[in-house]
Amino acid sequence: MRTEARVVVIGGGVVGVSTLYHLARKGWSDVVLVERRELTSGSTWHAAGLLPLFNLSYSVGQIHKYSVRFYQELAEETGMDTGFRKVTNVRLARTKTRWDEYMYYAGVARTIGVEVNILTPEDIRRLWPYVNVDGLLGAIQHPEDGYIQPADLTQALARGARNRGAEIYRNTTVTAIAPHPGGGWVVTTDRGEIRAEHVVSATGNFARRTGAMVGLDIPVIPVEHQYIVTEPHPGILEHRRNGGLELCVLRESDSSWYMREEAGGLLLGPYEKGAPCCYLDGPDDQSEYELFQEDLERLEPHIETAIARVPWFGEVGIKKVYNGAIAYTPDGSPIVGPAWDLKNFWLNEGHSFGVTAAGGAGWQLAEWIVEGEPSIDMMGVDPRRFGPYATRGYLKEKNEEAYANVFTPHFPDEERPAGRPLKTSPCYGRMAALGAVFGSVYGWERPNWFAPLDYEVPADELDVDDVLTKHNHPPPDHTGRIREKWSFRRSNYFPFVGEECRTVHEAVGIQDMSAFAKCWITGPGAEAWLDRLLANRIPRTIGRISLCHMLSANGGVRAEFTVYRTGPESFYLVSAGAFERHDHDCLRKLLPADGSVTMTPATTALGVLVIAGPRARDVLQKLTDTDLSTAAFPWLTGKPLSVGRASAHALRVNFVGELGWELHHPIEMQNTIFDLVMEAGKDYGIRPFGIRAMDSLRLEKSYRLIPRELSIEYSAFESGLDRFVHPDKGDFIGRDALLAWRQRGFSNRFVTMEVHGITDADARGSEPILKDGELVGRATSGGYGWRLGKSLALGMVRPDLGEIGTELRIRILGEDYRATVIEDSPFDPANQRLRS
Repeated sequence: MRTEARVVVIGGGVVGVSTLYHLARKGWSDVVLVERRELTSGSTWHAAGLLPLFNLSYSVGQIHKYSVRFYQELAEETGMDTGFRKVTNVRLARTKTRWDEYMYYAGVARTIGVEVNILTPEDIRRLWPYVNVDGLLGAIQHPEDGYIQPADLTQALARGARNRGAEIYRNTTVTAIAPHPGGGWVVTTDRGEIRAEHVVSATGNFARRTGAMVGLDIPVIPVEHQYIVTEPHPGILEHRRNGGLELCVLRESDSSWYMREEAGGLLLGPYEKGAPCCYLDGPDDQSEYELFQEDLERLEPHIETAIARVPWFGEVGIKKVYNGAIAYTPDGSPIVGPAWDLKNFWLNEGHSFGVTAAGGAGWQLAEWIVEGEPSIDMMGVDPRRFGPYATRGYLKEKNEEAYANVFTPHFPDEERPAGRPLKTSPCYGRMAALGAVFGSVYGWERPNWFAPLDYEVPADELDVDDVLTKHNHPPPDHTGRIREKWSFRRSNYFPFVGEECRTVHEAVGIQDMSAFAKCWITGPGAEAWLDRLLANRIPRTIGRISLCHMLSANGGVRAEFTVYRTGPESFYLVSAGAFERHDHDCLRKLLPADGSVTMTPATTALGVLVIAGPRARDVLQKLTDTDLSTAAFPWLTGKPLSVGRASAHALRVNFVGELGWELHHPIEMQNTIFDLVMEAGKDYGIRPFGIRAMDSLRLEKSYRLIPRELSIEYSAFESGLDRFVHPDKGDFIGRDALLAWRQRGFSNRFVTMEVHGITDADARGSEPILKDGELVGRATSGGYGWRLGKSLALGMVRPDLGEIGTELRIRILGEDYRATVIEDSPFDPANQRLRS
């Protein structure tokens, strides 16, 4: 066994072996994989082997697309049959809501190059002659989809890796992982030690035990998944004897199951409510090819709907029921990328669709390790999207919820209730009493919008479809009322959000943004260090504020910070709350070793209340003796001040494009400040506003978000950040690559568009943008701009189509609408209201 390697991959399932293969394919032949038993002896061996391309996540969609193509190439490269059968995949729709989801997905698929066919009930019957099409609206089909034999796939990956010089050590147990004093890692096994530059954890059900070896609480806990294999059916056998093609994979999403042909019989895989988590701290040391006792009672509703849809399923006996562990995360997507706080320790875990994702996840992780960056935007699967709040108890609630919702409609405005509330700012109760309908970001509760106190959704609008996955609203709130209905279209909260926008535009609003990620950067080297990290010029004067971006090594955008200079050696940084662990980990790993810079987290120490609107100055001036006039307190500056008897740093910035301040205050003073502001604002019509109003208002200002308009896939210049990027200031991360990218020429251009003819469904993001029927771009965000009275979309298009006045088409829920490129920041383009 080697004693040194560039990379040690731990885990011999399909995900780990794919990672090894792709590292070797990148030219790193001195890589090894360590597996405690035999390859595929964990979850891989009992996987059903399906290859579903369907996924609303941009990151996961790209990963799955690569896998399906790559598995066919792998068979040719290695000469091994992986059992890939391109039988296609058909997803049935019984409800209008499901059809909206499919039409939204079809748009996403087109933007990433995945083919989707739209089927009528008659088309379905031709593909599956033995299916009952009663009650179906239609279906979508992936012609490139099908299934594969997981064990054969894994062995082919292993052969491909070995052929490129990689080594695999089976029946070798990792007993410890420790940093080496000289850099890198020492992986201790029961057969000896291996010193490695990098370690990849791809240990599936053992993820939490592996993480514990290096002090990581990895947010993965498996859930039990059952599927049923029947005896052969005479009709299927006859169908095949007569030359009939193998039946495609069938999914009835509205009944939460998949079905495919298996050895002349049928395989049914339901995703039921009540499936329990297992292996909360990992399997025992002897675990291998392990299954749990089946529980068919949980599956009865799904079995009944399967028999109704495919009567043959009820005409044969059960041959085998598999009940095995599948790793899950709180949002159902895997975690692929760098571990937080540890250098050169990588995670490829939490794969609930591991066979489908293995190829793409291995590909991107190898890119990340070898090249320093992935080649596609991986924010949707980045391990750092979860924080330390994701403890075992939280994971159990959220992972079981994620499993039960695999087939429920994935509404863009959905806020799932499990594990909530968890993190609340002090004014949470006050906001609730004012009618807040909360969402959750990074564990924090924050108001999405505000409902009238006596308002509830009419009962006849809730769960009107008679299907197993009926699911279009949260549970009742603390008042016992259901306030919100989820939809792919404008839903019940639409007019209430409009009222909030009008309040901010005409009077004054207050918003809780305490979930912002916050930290202090101090020390004699702080200014020079930040200057080398960020693309904008660092504030030179105490009290000044700059919007600064950390670029990726290739010249894309990795993170965005508001930088407020508070002293000669002191800076306060604010970034998106959803990316706290990601952003702070990026900063922390770049801290100089000489101790000249100190980073101090401040998120939970400081709350943030936003006061915005034309009367914001009038309200705040009643509470402070600090002069708030534009001359004394201009835009993009900050000052410490008193707010009545409390204190805060007031930053004259906001994300809504109106006069206003962010009050960053000791969090224990939040309720005092909140009450003072609300009392002072009574005469000016103050009202709270939420995230959905903020999003509407920011669209009218063309403000960009990570990872929508800002991404490692788009150069900072493609995203329109020219005024925030200064290559002439000196070297900074990504500078040279950005200039080289500009020299090569750009493929995209950021645009703001007005969408015409909209009645009830605005763009959400990821819709295809078309010119003469040709795909020329993708929407990144969308919604209704209440100040302008227009439906808007932000997006990336082919550079020659970015001129103002260009006529395009955008496909929203299957319908094409005219879209016109308009000027950026169509509301108040000169920022007169911000500067007033």
